[in-house]
Amino acid sequence: MNKNAVAFVEAAETRFGVEAVLDRADIDRVVEEASVPKPYWIFTKSEFRVGRGQYKLPRIPGKKYDAPAVQAEPAFEQNIVVNLRQPKLIDESDSAIPEKFPDYVPFGFFKDLNNIIKSKQFYPVFITGLSGNGKTLMVEQICAELQRECIRVNISIETDDSDLLGGFQLINGNTVYKDGPVIQAMKKGAICLIDEVDRGSNKLMCLQGILEGKPYYNKKTGEVVHPAPGFTVIATANTKGRGSDEGRYLSQILDDAFLERFPITVEQEYPDTKTEKKILAPLINDKEFVDNLVQWADVVRQTFEQGAVDEIISTRRLVHIAKAYEIFKDRMKAIRLCVNRFDEETKNGFLDLYTKVDAKVNQPAPVAAPAPQHVASKEIPF
Repeated sequence: MNKNAVAFVEAAETRFGVEAVLDRADIDRVVEEASVPKPYWIFTKSEFRVGRGQYKLPRIPGKKYDAPAVQAEPAFEQNIVVNLRQPKLIDESDSAIPEKFPDYVPFGFFKDLNNIIKSKQFYPVFITGLSGNGKTLMVEQICAELQRECIRVNISIETDDSDLLGGFQLINGNTVYKDGPVIQAMKKGAICLIDEVDRGSNKLMCLQGILEGKPYYNKKTGEVVHPAPGFTVIATANTKGRGSDEGRYLSQILDDAFLERFPITVEQEYPDTKTEKKILAPLINDKEFVDNLVQWADVVRQTFEQGAVDEIISTRRLVHIAKAYEIFKDRMKAIRLCVNRFDEETKNGFLDLYTKVDAKVNQPAPVAAPAPQHVASKEIPF
């Protein structure tokens, strides 16, 4: 026990008695009255804790105690003090600025969205487009370039107001209110990125007032949260909030009143072939393979738009193929592994199409099933 600890114990013994049980208020009183350092050691060591928020004074080693240890009767009523200070969902010491991707290639709505975010105006944007065309990455990379904090929340059918706005949680034995990501973004003046918003239910209607740029009244705590300068909402989706007729996405039909809160809707397309080559070039040290992949994906997309196939090769899947190629150093193996997610007919069609684009590869012939052998009839027990 160091001299600071001894000084505190002696002062506490004088005030409350030997081996007295103190709460945090008692400890703070001793520190204030005796002008001794606060004994953080008594909070961190389990041997001194005798109950929730209650701590027993240790004896000072080497000190002679004349009488048996008896706890003095306190001159005031002891109350257990519960710390209800709200914990942070995102530590303010940690930056929410996305990491910048050095090889990112801007395209599409990038420049216009950059201007919106740079203006720091409240201007919600709804970005829709097929999966894997870089909607979310575009928002994150603009925020990284502008050094703007971006708080992303992914939506599912189970998402409710407590997931978005906050709710009561049990933390360190205490029930406390914890802000959700949308409220955190409001307070920080950050970009709130609501990803896959068309996967949500009618519970998203809790955002109505916030999407109008108005203060949010928290009926659970009585707090009124005013949006800090720079706060806005950007939502991404694979549909326009009307569901997916072809069944490609598990999207929901969103309320018109919710969709009307977004001033503009952006239809994000896949990058053109020139841009897509720039995206793949840093990932594959093989220009010919890059050209072939982009041409192959472009033909697939044209076929998809004509309704001849039900699946598509996204930019994200081309990136997957590029990374697989860098690992296996085999063009067809990389492509095959990355299109195995499709049904057998579609997969074989994609593989066959690539062999027509790339003369250096051949589609392996399917292994023929062995011919059945005639054996004597034999009863097989079940």
